[in-house]
Amino acid sequence: MPISQLSVKAIRNLTELSLSPSPQINIIHGINGSGKSSLLEAIHMLGLCRSFRTNKLNHLIQSDQSLCTVFAQLDAMGSGVNQPVGVERSLQGDNRIRYAGNNIDITTLAELLPIQVINSETFQILDGSPAIRRQFIDWGVFHADASFIRLWRGFRRVLKQRNSLLKYGKIDHRIRAVWDKEFIGHAEQLNTLRESYIDLLKPEFDKILNDLLDGMKLDLSFSSGWDKKRGLDQVLNDNFERDLKQGYTSAGPQRADLRLKIDGHTAAERLSRGQKKVVVSALKLAQGFLFYKLNSRSCIYLIDDLPSELDQQHSRLFCNYLEKAASQCFITCVDKTVLSEYWSSETEVSFFNLHEGALSTP
Repeated sequence: MPISQLSVKAIRNLTELSLSPSPQINIIHGINGSGKSSLLEAIHMLGLCRSFRTNKLNHLIQSDQSLCTVFAQLDAMGSGVNQPVGVERSLQGDNRIRYAGNNIDITTLAELLPIQVINSETFQILDGSPAIRRQFIDWGVFHADASFIRLWRGFRRVLKQRNSLLKYGKIDHRIRAVWDKEFIGHAEQLNTLRESYIDLLKPEFDKILNDLLDGMKLDLSFSSGWDKKRGLDQVLNDNFERDLKQGYTSAGPQRADLRLKIDGHTAAERLSRGQKKVVVSALKLAQGFLFYKLNSRSCIYLIDDLPSELDQQHSRLFCNYLEKAASQCFITCVDKTVLSEYWSSETEVSFFNLHEGALSTP
């Protein structure tokens, strides 16, 4: 699914930049502030119409410009045929997305260009809130099952309505019964998709982690967000008075979590900082391998400052897995010397040197 041509205009310090990336490994190097992360950010915007660095998208647009654009030639389905895809973002917050000459929405764009990001924030998958881990799960479920986005949107709508009723304070039992039935129906379907995905992900993760951390065993499991032994209808009924006082629903898929344990203890509490980074890297690699198995095409990896996140031994092992994944990768670093040594002679590696937002001769 490689990007064969990429053009970026007016994103941070990237005034106007064009490049022809390798279908495999692309090393983007240069001093701090040269625009390396901004280039990854531009590719991320091309795939999701948002940044992995900020929620304030106007910060992406250069101060003297009214809009920014990212354009690429993309073989989205792995058919060997490239199609143009482009994203335009204005200061007014308007998005314009085009693919193969047609306007498309963000959901369709995300399906076309599945992107995995690995940067310093990614490691919050272990240390951060359950919401971060739900995002990780739902990325995979979105790309694994076409019904997910409809179920997810339906569940969010029902959850919002139920919470509004709880905040109101006085609920007719008949109205409550209607919305509880809707809530349970959406919740159980969504939970089934998430559980099934984690069941598929687990063997991929176990194998990769075993190789990266020399036999370390972690227990990866999914928590639905309610006590499955009692059933969601009983849980909602038992929690009703408390939920009424708090004004929100305390059980359901909105409380789901991904649990990682070692010897019965939470991995976040027992692992070193370096081990946590390797575990999260294994999770991201596992998602990429599973994506390929389910879709017969590869995702794109955006990896920001790999040498500072993993030591040399684990960086080498990690890069070996990237080669096996046959994914197109964009990896940033300050000094290309170390990363240059990690690839086999058969791997197509391209180097791009950035200086003050522009490509320069290495």
